[in-house]
Amino acid sequence: MFHSLRYFFLVLLTIVMSVPLRAQHDTLRPAAKTMDTVIRLTKAPGTDTLKSKHYKDSTFAVATPLPHSPRKAALYSAVLPGLGQAYNREYWKIPLVYAALGTCTYFFIDNMKLYKSFRDAYRIRKNGNPGIVDQYANLIQDAEGLKQYRDYYRQNVDYSVLFFVLAYGLNIADATVFAHLRTFDMSSDLSMRISPTLINNRTLGIGVNISLGGKKAGNSRYVAGR
Repeated sequence: MFHSLRYFFLVLLTIVMSVPLRAQHDTLRPAAKTMDTVIRLTKAPGTDTLKSKHYKDSTFAVATPLPHSPRKAALYSAVLPGLGQAYNREYWKIPLVYAALGTCTYFFIDNMKLYKSFRDAYRIRKNGNPGIVDQYANLIQDAEGLKQYRDYYRQNVDYSVLFFVLAYGLNIADATVFAHLRTFDMSSDLSMRISPTLINNRTLGIGVNISLGGKKAGNSRYVAGR
């Protein structure tokens, strides 16, 4: 059972971490331009022109969307597993989260049931009452055998709880990390050029020119030679 849970989590981690990290653009949109509107009250027929009113210009600003918050993603996943992934718009991860938690819950219930069964059988066997026969009397003749099975399933219960806590923590960590990556802006203009160069106009060497980003990004130059 322990090996099955371990292999399950290894496969789950492989699936989650195999998502390629793509160059992401900033999701924040620039604020919309403000618009000036002039509202004037026209004169109605039969009214005095001195009573006409002119209203001042009013400026309307469109609110920009709030930035993506890793703290909110972690809080949502802690309150309800998978909610942080939904906040990050990674809906395909929600079935994986509940598959991990559901598998741990299933093993916990099954091992707890078997543990209680062998525990009660061992107690009956140790009491030595000939009028009461345990359900494993025809399968396991020795009381020590019942004790070994009891201890084995009790250990599996502890492993099930441990893996459930790990799955819950992984759910929170995944939502937090990918919320940080969602606002991480990396330009697609990445280049590296290697060319021969002269060091101090005297020594021949190799120059590496690395360009990161577009117009605002600077170039880094590294020179190696004798």
